[in-house]
This record gives sequence, C-alpha cells and structure tokens, in this order.
Amino acid sequence: MTPARRLIPPRRPLLLAAPALAAVLLAGCAVGPRYERPAFDAPTAFKEAPAADGWVPAQPGDALDRGEWWKRFGDPQLDELAARVQVSNQNIAAAVAAYTQAQALVREQRAALFPTVTLDGSGRRSGAVRSSSGSPPSNSFSASLGADWSPDVWGRLRQAAGSAQAGAQASEADLASARLSAVGELVVNYLSLREADAELRLLEETIEGYERALTITRNRYEAGIAAQTDVLQAQTQLVNAQAERVALRRTRAAYEHAIAVLAGQAPAQFSIAPAAWKPTVPAVPTGVPSLLLQRRPDIAAAERAVAQANAQIGIARAAYFPNIGLSASISSSTSRVRDLFDASNMLWALGLSVAQTVFDAGAIGASVDAARAGHEASVARYRQTVLTAFQNVEDQLTATAALAEQEGLRRTASQAADRTEQQMLNRYRAGQVNYTDVVSAQASALSSRRSLVQVQLARQAAAVGLIQALGGGWEAEWLREPAGGTAAQE
Repeated sequence: MTPARRLIPPRRPLLLAAPALAAVLLAGCAVGPRYERPAFDAPTAFKEAPAADGWVPAQPGDALDRGEWWKRFGDPQLDELAARVQVSNQNIAAAVAAYTQAQALVREQRAALFPTVTLDGSGRRSGAVRSSSGSPPSNSFSASLGADWSPDVWGRLRQAAGSAQAGAQASEADLASARLSAVGELVVNYLSLREADAELRLLEETIEGYERALTITRNRYEAGIAAQTDVLQAQTQLVNAQAERVALRRTRAAYEHAIAVLAGQAPAQFSIAPAAWKPTVPAVPTGVPSLLLQRRPDIAAAERAVAQANAQIGIARAAYFPNIGLSASISSSTSRVRDLFDASNMLWALGLSVAQTVFDAGAIGASVDAARAGHEASVARYRQTVLTAFQNVEDQLTATAALAEQEGLRRTASQAADRTEQQMLNRYRAGQVNYTDVVSAQASALSSRRSLVQVQLARQAAAVGLIQALGGGWEAEWLREPAGGTAAQE
C-alpha cells in the first residue's frame, strides 16, 4: 500500500503561519483611550439630613431591606402586590427583554474575536438527455473546510465587545430603574388607596353625626325653638358630606384601577377590599452621599453610557490602521465519494490580506472627533444625572422633616377642632349659639381630621420618594471594581 503523501511540506506551514503569530503578538496594541470614571466631588454629608429624631447617616442595610424595601411598611397585602408587580408588570417585562437583548449583543460582539470556520459539501450527477455516443452520466463530489480570521491587532473588536458589555450593564441598570419605578408607584398608589379608606371611614362617621344633628335641629324646629334656616343648614352640611363621599369613592376606584394595571391585570378582573390603614413611616438611612453613585440605577446607566462613548473613540481610531485578514482552507473534488478524503485529491491554501485606507478626505478624523464629542456629552449627562440625584435626596429629606413637624401640628389642630365641635353642639342644644356656629365648627373639625390623615399619607409618600432617591437598596456591583477592571473599561 502506497503511504499517503504529505499535504504541506514540513517547513512551509511555519513560514505561512508567521503572519498569524505576529498578529497574535500585536493583539495587545489597542489604540483606544483607557477608560476612567468621570470624577465628581461628592459632599461628605447631605445638607438636609438632620442629626436628630432618628434621621442619622447609616449604612445601607441598617434599616432598609435590600431589594424588598416595601416590607418596611408592614402590610402583607402590599408585599403580595409588590411580588406580583415584579412578575407581571409589562414595563418590567420590556426592560427584561431589553436586558436579554443587550446580553445577546455582547455574545455576538465577542464572537467576532474568534475565527469563523465553514464547511461546504456538494454532489452532482450530470449527463446528456440523449447521447448518441452512449456515454453514461458522470458524478462530481466536492468538500471544503475553510477558516477566516481578522486578528484584533488594534483592539477595535475588543472595544466593540467592551461597548456592548457596557450597554448590557446599562440595560441592567435600566431594569433596576424600571423595577424601582413600578414598585414605587405601586406603593404610593396602595398607600393612597388605604388613606382613601381611612377618609371614607371619617366621612361615614361624620355623616352619621350630621344626620343626628339634622334630627336634633328638625325636632327643635318642630317644637318652635329653632328657625327653619337651621334645618336647611343642617341638610346642606349633610348633603355636602355625602357628595364628598361619592367623590372619594371615585378617587379610590382610580387608585384600584392603577394598581391593577401595575400588576398586569385588567381593572375588571381586580379588586382590593377595604381594610385598615397603617400610617407607618419607616426610618430610612441615608448613608453618605458617595454611596449614591452606586445605589442609583440611573446614575449607573449614565456611567455605563460614558464607558460606551469611550469605547467608540477607540473604534473610530482603529480605522487609521490597516485591516489584517488571515484565511486557510482545504478542499477535495472527485467523482467518487470514497475518494473524497484521499490525500491525492486534496488542495490546501493559506492567505494573508492587508487593507489600508490611503485617502478619505478626513472622514476618519471627523469620526474620531465626533466620538470624542459624544464622550464629552455623555460625561456632562452623567454629571447632570448625579446632580439631579443629589437634589432629589435633599428634596425628600426636606419634605420628610417638614411633614414630620407638620403632622404634630395637624394632630393638635384636629384635637382642638373636635373639642370645639362638641362644645358648639352642646351650646346649641342649650340655645346659647346659632346653628351657623355649629356648622362652622363641624366643617372645621372635618377638615382638620382629613388634613391629619392626608399629612400622614404625605409622610409615607416622602419615605417612598426618599427610598427611590437613594436607589431602593440596589447597588451596581461593577462600579466597585477599579477603573479598567472590566471588559467595557479596557
């Protein structure tokens, strides 16, 4: 048996592989600028964070359950709704899909760093339709295996992969923002619904009192003690309260519909039974301002946009340098399948290609300048996002402190109005005052009660706003790494 011949002479492959080896050695010659996170001079403490009444700087996990901050309000039904929103909310579902898409783009960009291998095969049988010579049909079979690789000599492909990685991380932050926004909106709507329940109970009790007052006034009128205007005033007071009850029921229904949509359900298929309201205001640790750069998902997304823009500079610069391509193939062609892999029928080929732009009238330079300008714009947007975040925290801290003080004042006013109402009613029964004074005292008492309930809701909403302004306990893990530590930062 004749031994199979060598397909490639022993020394020629080493000579032909030299360009590939050189390309590998040059693969570290990235031309893009090294990424550094934009500097920001964060204050050492929040201006509006008082050092009293329990509002002191603390670590993020001291009093805030990371990832489940809504449990601080102590309402099991709210906890159940929050879990449903994170699964069924369509905005969150869209953010999840966008994050998955961004991760797929990362894998696609990274795949460009590796060679592409193709395998082709074909078979053909041909012959004349009518052959006068009587020659039989002929067969033709072929197979080829090829590989193409563009070595990333100047780092363009790595910059593209890093840009895609930064985009995926920005999508992760956007997903966290979508969750924080959806759950925050749910919590505020749910607390507003429960506050509406509390106001409805107040109105029910007030309406019962107005009905008793109307009965007393009507009896006094029938006895000739009171004027008919007293009866009319009592009726007006009662009907106005009933009208407010109807309006408040409409408001409650609107909150219920909003919660249904947040939970991914049609309002017709969703309802929340009235229940007692817990005006719990959780203590929210603010931490130090520098932690805000990690805990705010919108800040993290803006920072990743800067990393993407930085990578685009490197991609644009790489166009100054030649594109190098390597190729290799082995193929065979024969009339019989069994001879297809015979060494005598095989052909091999190795190739090297280099392409360099000689003249483009400054197009590459313009592209680099545009990438640099885009980077500067993303840095400015990042810093503006940080400034806005600090403003949000300071605003919510101010609101928290002011509403806490306001609640105490509203409670005192409500207690005084309740006593005034009762005294005026007793004096009217004794014939010492006109019914107009009773109506005025009743209206003031109802207004004070409702104002107290509303300020309690405002305190809860401010706590939710502060939690959202602080990032809701979420943290960007990649921001803990030193600059240049990730693929997106190289």
